[in-house]
Amino acid sequence: MQAKKRYILVTFSGVLLLLFYYGGLHMLNSVNRPNVDSKLSSLQSFMDTDDVHYDRDLHISPRQRREARTNLYKNRKCRMETCFDFSLCKNDFKVYVYPTQEGNKVSEAYDKILSAIRESRFYTSDPKKACLFIPSIDTLDRDHLSPDYVKNAQSKIQSLPLWNNGQNHLIFVLYSGTWPEYSDLDLGFELGQAMLAKASTTSINFRPGFDISIPLFSKDHAQKGGSRGDLQTNNFPVARKYLLVFKGKRYLSGIGSETRNALYHIHNGQDIILLTTCKHGKSWEKNADSRCEQDNAEFDRYDFHILLHNSTFCLVPRGRRLGSFRFLESLQAACIPVLLSNGWELPFSEVIDWNRASIIGDERLLLQIPSIVRTVSNDEILSLRQQTQFLWETYFSSVDKIVMTTLEIIQERVHKHNARNNFVWNQPPGALIMMPDYSDSLSSFPFFTLSLGFKPSTTFTAVILATSPILIQTSPIAKLIRNVAKSAYVSHILVLWNVDRPLPSKSKWPSTDNVPLTIIEPEKKTISSRFIAHSQILTDAVLSLDEDAILTTDEVDFAFSVWQFFPDRLVGYPSRSHFWNEVKSKWGYTSKWTNDYSMVLTGAAFYHRYYSYLFSEYLPAKLRNRVDDLNNCEDILMNFLVSHVTKLPPIKVTQKKQYKETMQPTTSSGKATSDWLEPQHFADRQLCMNEFASNFGYMPLVRSQMRLDPVLYKDSVSNFRKKYKQIELVDAKLRPS
Repeated sequence: MQAKKRYILVTFSGVLLLLFYYGGLHMLNSVNRPNVDSKLSSLQSFMDTDDVHYDRDLHISPRQRREARTNLYKNRKCRMETCFDFSLCKNDFKVYVYPTQEGNKVSEAYDKILSAIRESRFYTSDPKKACLFIPSIDTLDRDHLSPDYVKNAQSKIQSLPLWNNGQNHLIFVLYSGTWPEYSDLDLGFELGQAMLAKASTTSINFRPGFDISIPLFSKDHAQKGGSRGDLQTNNFPVARKYLLVFKGKRYLSGIGSETRNALYHIHNGQDIILLTTCKHGKSWEKNADSRCEQDNAEFDRYDFHILLHNSTFCLVPRGRRLGSFRFLESLQAACIPVLLSNGWELPFSEVIDWNRASIIGDERLLLQIPSIVRTVSNDEILSLRQQTQFLWETYFSSVDKIVMTTLEIIQERVHKHNARNNFVWNQPPGALIMMPDYSDSLSSFPFFTLSLGFKPSTTFTAVILATSPILIQTSPIAKLIRNVAKSAYVSHILVLWNVDRPLPSKSKWPSTDNVPLTIIEPEKKTISSRFIAHSQILTDAVLSLDEDAILTTDEVDFAFSVWQFFPDRLVGYPSRSHFWNEVKSKWGYTSKWTNDYSMVLTGAAFYHRYYSYLFSEYLPAKLRNRVDDLNNCEDILMNFLVSHVTKLPPIKVTQKKQYKETMQPTTSSGKATSDWLEPQHFADRQLCMNEFASNFGYMPLVRSQMRLDPVLYKDSVSNFRKKYKQIELVDAKLRPS
């Protein structure tokens, strides 16, 4: 009997202990929730549950948490096939931006986003033609404590006339949530079926193939162009002074504190410099720990930019949110990012292979980071570093590029038949330059002709711009047609009749033997029509000519042979250059014959026909219209375009200084004129230089001192060994007596 009582007593005591244990643990978890959730965040990639983050929103009510949870489950089902109306995009992919309502506050950063869309080739002012809709309501900063936080976003968004529960709408967000939890779900409005382009997004809440992860960028981020990567041609030495660096805030508690508080464990003060400071926030001194004084002193000893540009790797740990400004800073500085932000859906992860430009670490394995980066070989470092520059300059250096990348990704989802593969997105010149409507074969693009082993074009099409109504057998255009027709490589000659007079009869045109001669009257007789991708052009190589260009057959053949080695460049005879005028603080244009050049005039130059397509479809219409209004500068604009794409200078061939007849050009009425020699003509070209540079956001032209001449053409060897005999005779006329 006594044994039975003791057994019951022991059992009862055990039950009480279990109750106290689990009840106490529950209370402990409630008190220390931030630390527990931080650990859960680190482990989220190994968990199958979908609702790890719901209970973290302690600053909202239980009812709001339930609503957020319900809406998330409903929204998580959204994919392009279920929440997007493809019927709106049958004709074309056009984007409509709602007009900004009076009284609506728009931040500088969001204004840049809206401007980028309005100036893009996707923009339409007609909502009936739109496939995608962008609210003018500023949703970038959804932190309740931010001065840029827009109140009543829910009602404002719901009142949009075409909202339709968000279908075919795109919402941009840089910051979500607020102190102390910075929840990924706290936007302050219901998303509905809208797509979300968001920075610092978590993989667990990211809807693959529907949402888009964008980088966190500051309000000072360039609108257009942006700064080039800092590497340029300085690839060596591969190993820099420091191996791994970081300089930033140290959070003493809460989200983002665990990793940054542990950085001192791997900081060695020699080749690994990891600096943090407690000096941020209003009450940092109240919460300062025993290391703050030492950390603050060490922090002040180093200049951030010196560290950034003198380190091989840059640590990019998470902050309060998963993304940080250090990410883009590292890319620009060619400092290979070492990412420590578990659960971060990396920017444009749908198309960009980040393994080729970064080291993706694990917050839980911080102590292994030094050994990991030390094992990266010099070859791998060089490859990673070069890829950071490509990605920065192609997709991230300006707000325009970030927005265009976002729209291009959505366009590919809508028009899947035109989707570009992983190679195109991750290989120069990048997907923003590769227009899928042009061709579905890489061999059709000039950038891959030689690198992928494709054979360059073996023939060319000559396109001659005719602006003079006078056509006789001794006129410059007649001589030019005969010389070009004698080339062994010409397949077709096109003459663009840009004259307000009837076409001359066939009998007046010179004989071209077996080479087809086609005369085309453009619908709009403008100067930019010379770069239209006419259907008669079937060759990759195009020889652009002014009617009064003086070129022998040998000069044509030699220039074409050079172009075959440089199919992605402009290859021509007359050259010009640009310079920066310090006095006037603007770009200048010069035709002086100097030791370097940055342009070759398209009055006598070869180019790939893909550039005609880009000229018509990629360049903003306002630039082409400007050229036509001035009746000038089309050659400068084409040089800007090609150098912008290739980041390289054009190629000048032979010594030829002049390429026009000494006779004066004529107008459509037959009256002699010399506009191209007048001061106004030159002044217009100066004006074009600055307008184009402003529109591109930077100066794309690149100077060169290289000139290519045919081997042996000046040597005193027997004539039968000389391939281009006439070039020597042409140059002899140019030499001073």
